[in-house]
Amino acid sequence: MAFSVIIPARYQSSRLPGKPLMDIAGTSMLQRVYQQACKSDAQKVYIATDHSDIFAHAKVFCDAVVMTSTTHPTGTDRLQEVVQTLALPDEHVIVNVQGDEPLIPPTLINQVAANLAQHPQAAIATLAEPITDPKQVFDPNAVKLVRNLANMAMYFSRAPLPWDRNWPSDTPSMNQRLATGEVYLRHIGLYAYRVGLLHRYVTWPQAVNEALESLEQLRALHHGELIHVDVAPDGMPAGVDTLEDLENMRVFLATGSSLAKA
Repeated sequence: MAFSVIIPARYQSSRLPGKPLMDIAGTSMLQRVYQQACKSDAQKVYIATDHSDIFAHAKVFCDAVVMTSTTHPTGTDRLQEVVQTLALPDEHVIVNVQGDEPLIPPTLINQVAANLAQHPQAAIATLAEPITDPKQVFDPNAVKLVRNLANMAMYFSRAPLPWDRNWPSDTPSMNQRLATGEVYLRHIGLYAYRVGLLHRYVTWPQAVNEALESLEQLRALHHGELIHVDVAPDGMPAGVDTLEDLENMRVFLATGSSLAKA
């Protein structure tokens, strides 16, 4: 199955500006992500950026760098500009790999692309992993989701989802549910789309829930699109959102010390 990867690399970050250019054990964050993506089965890996410094840096190791507008409200909007610039056909599959995941397993990239191909009724495919730590249930940075019997997403939220109406008086029951790994799922921010979906997406107004939660996938759900969610067998290694994350990643790659999952 043919698919391409696009890595959005935005310069401005509220918590870590210039993140794609930051050095991790002798190699930039962006180059590490690119190298991991190139180990997947993708026929082509593109880098999309809105900043001249990132563009110049990426051209050193990547022959497929696309400059994009600085005004895109979401990463999905940025991807649509790229596929339009490249004139990719509507049925071509794109995997969106975040530019702050230097350890992303290539197997997950292949998995999410295959999931979309295997579920033609879905407009988007994405991944999740079981939550076993109760702290993550209440952590707004850990996006939760619920699926239906067909493994299509019903909703994504930063709030506890599903909400246990007996919490906190029935803490043992919640712990039992967490132990099963079946009730609480944490979203992994890896997406596969068909190009045609990206063209539709940018024509839709932002949904109220999308703005409230700051979760762009809610726009697709709001407009009736199906999102298939598969469980990743090994989960996602920790990414880099903060300076502390960056330092932990540097230590891990330099020494081989333990690194928490995302």
